[in-house]
Amino acid sequence: MGPFIKQSQAWQLLFNKFVVVLGDSVQRSIYKDLVLLLQRDQYLTLPQLKSKGEFSFECDSLVEGGRLGPMTNGTEYREVRQYRSDHHLLRFYFLTQIYSPYMESILEDLSQGLKPDFIIISSCAWDITRYGRGSLELYKQNLHKFFGQIKTIVCHDCLILWNLTMPLGKKIKGGFLVPEVSHLRPTLCYDIIEANFYSSRLAEAYGLDVLDLHFHFRLRLLHRMPDDVHWDALAHRRISTLLLQHAAAAWGVDLLAPLLPSGQDGAVNIRPLLAPTQLANQPGRTAGHHYGGVDRPMRDPLQLPPFRQQSSAAGGGGPFYPQVPMQRYPPPPTGNLRFYRRYDDPFPLANPWLGPQVYHQFGGQSAAGGGFRFCPHFQAHDCYMRRRRRKSNIRTHPYLPQPPQGAPRYPAYGWW
Repeated sequence: MGPFIKQSQAWQLLFNKFVVVLGDSVQRSIYKDLVLLLQRDQYLTLPQLKSKGEFSFECDSLVEGGRLGPMTNGTEYREVRQYRSDHHLLRFYFLTQIYSPYMESILEDLSQGLKPDFIIISSCAWDITRYGRGSLELYKQNLHKFFGQIKTIVCHDCLILWNLTMPLGKKIKGGFLVPEVSHLRPTLCYDIIEANFYSSRLAEAYGLDVLDLHFHFRLRLLHRMPDDVHWDALAHRRISTLLLQHAAAAWGVDLLAPLLPSGQDGAVNIRPLLAPTQLANQPGRTAGHHYGGVDRPMRDPLQLPPFRQQSSAAGGGGPFYPQVPMQRYPPPPTGNLRFYRRYDDPFPLANPWLGPQVYHQFGGQSAAGGGFRFCPHFQAHDCYMRRRRRKSNIRTHPYLPQPPQGAPRYPAYGWW
């Protein structure tokens, strides 16, 4: 799954930020993983992933709906959650349709209340299955309405990220797919691809950012739950990493910047990204700089540093590069083509260790060896470094029909 984002990085990136998450049950799990990530480096448990509408989750609060109202799988289900700390604010709205009277009330709350800094939105599966035969066309019309409204109520510097729906299986169990629309089960995974394509192009046309989660997880179907809709804790931590990496790139923040030393001021350690040319031409920082490091200009690694050697005759000297004697091969024998490859270079070295040498000036002239250290160039034999490629037993189709036989599917949760 790759390296995951750490709690310290997420804590600093979302410092004094208001994050709003809107969507279905997958988006609710994204909200839960962000709440957990802001507090400690742990993963969601299986009961936490399955539960919905609870009164409290990791010190958050249920604002509306959930267990405060009827717990149903209908389109009228509501759930609003909020996590608040001294420096972070996260809010989640459960959606069953991308644009509806309920969405209009949410947009009104966002326009009159505190302005969000980061909005994460996704809505597709409910829209194209639970609203009649023309659900897909209605979904396209509602996308136009929502994208046009959301751009007018938020600040110009608010980051709006549209998440594409993740891959669905062909044997969906429960959830939004009630028995009345169970006939859509075999083709729903293909309808999602069409809806994702349309929504992504439309979001780009309205100036929104798009994160294609369908693309990122199309080859990671082993992390999908047995219901063919939801995903496990590792997948959600990967989603959180992708979301925060996208936000960091949009805000110009380096997530790999070191932490602030204790006793120094600064609410958040934000280091702007630098282009390679800017980093190469950047002057060295002082020792008191809060990053605590010195960025040296880039140079050619094969360039030999000059060494000044005092001459007794001239009383001084200029830059001196020590010379290494090179032995040459004798001329090739006449008519012998076996040595043709050997004499491609007009001046080949007799000793392969006398390739590009690297000299390091680690001391003054009083150091042993004139102040230089010789490191021979290492060149491994390709015949010993090659590895045999084996053909995979799994076909290369992007969507596996079923997990490989004999491999545990979810060892962390005891599922086989």
